[in-house]
Amino acid sequence: MKKWIALMMTLLLILALASCGGNSGGDSGGGSSDSSSSGSAGAGSGEVRAEDGYAEARIGDVVHSYFMDFSVNSAYTTSEYHGHTAPEGKQVLVVEMTVKNTFNETLPMYDDDFQGQWTASSETEEFAWPITEGEDGSDLDTVSDEQLPATYELGVNESRTGTLVFDVPADEKDFSISHLELFDDNSEGDTFFVFFTAEAK
Repeated sequence: MKKWIALMMTLLLILALASCGGNSGGDSGGGSSDSSSSGSAGAGSGEVRAEDGYAEARIGDVVHSYFMDFSVNSAYTTSEYHGHTAPEGKQVLVVEMTVKNTFNETLPMYDDDFQGQWTASSETEEFAWPITEGEDGSDLDTVSDEQLPATYELGVNESRTGTLVFDVPADEKDFSISHLELFDDNSEGDTFFVFFTAEAK
């Protein structure tokens, strides 16, 4: 199921980038005119809502989805994060996010609500789940108190800030965090991408 969701999100991103000529300008479907979804990565401070099923944001933008608001606050790459060392040929991507429940009941949250993505040298979109996601789909322990766990709950109007940690290719610096709305009847809603360049530390 997760692989199918990742494939769908990849196809949506490729189609969206093809239709708008990339992620640098024009009508990005980001919602209100004060959003900086068409600006450069790292310059966001707007309100972003989906149009025609798609939204594109930047660091600092508040993204409004059906169940929650979320924002990417900062991102950096490193070789090690609180004892977690990147595998050979990879680096660790650390993304700080804030998530707020805007729904009318408690939300169960999962590590795979958000995935890290990048464009490989072959121009295909690649992705990674947070390191709290085992290869067999099991939940793994966090390595830091700052890290968002594999599963948690957000009460009504509750917000939480923490890090998502990914193992990504060592030669990449431009990434996105993606989120696909999924409903109880297995239908899909809007797709959201937050684009950024990660600072190396």
